[in-house]
Amino acid sequence: MGSNITKRDEAALSTTGSAETATDTITFIQLSPEHFEGVIELGNSVHGDNYLTPELLANYYNRSFHNNINASWLALQNNTVVGFRLTFAHTQWTQDEWCSPHLWNVDKEKVCYFKCNTVSPLKQALGIGSALLAKSIESAKAQGAVAGLAHIWLASPGNSAFKYFSKNGGVLVRKHANKWQHASIHEGYDCPVCSGYCECEGAEMLLSF
Repeated sequence: MGSNITKRDEAALSTTGSAETATDTITFIQLSPEHFEGVIELGNSVHGDNYLTPELLANYYNRSFHNNINASWLALQNNTVVGFRLTFAHTQWTQDEWCSPHLWNVDKEKVCYFKCNTVSPLKQALGIGSALLAKSIESAKAQGAVAGLAHIWLASPGNSAFKYFSKNGGVLVRKHANKWQHASIHEGYDCPVCSGYCECEGAEMLLSF
């Protein structure tokens, strides 16, 4: 991952929604359309072309809401998107073949979906991903969720995504082969690690609140 966090940086992560780094302040705000372009640019640079499109992100934004509460969050530095957490409210997504609700041990109707967490490679190791997750959990709990499900990309460099989600309380439910293959074949997704159609494995993980 990126540069090491200093004790000064670490101590500056606060509940007010900002983090003081060695250079500039990082602020956390809820996702809004004015930042769609920055989210798409960062998401596609990290996860591959067409991972996010304007149409997809607009859909994800709408699915972030329940009772007028938005569960998706951004990290900004100098008004530039350096991280984001896209989260679907527990009432705004449908469980599919990649889900194993009989193994969750929570009310399956009260589980939100952690769609995506992304931090700029230049801003990793500063606690931004964990701070974004904490913000989304706070919002999801206010919406009425008791847990959150995620499908973690096991091909991330150094398996950092799995390590990060585990560190924050996520528990492995099941591994799924070819999790994103349909998107690579039918939706134009260009996996950054597979030479042809995506064959990456996804880890179904549950984080109870």
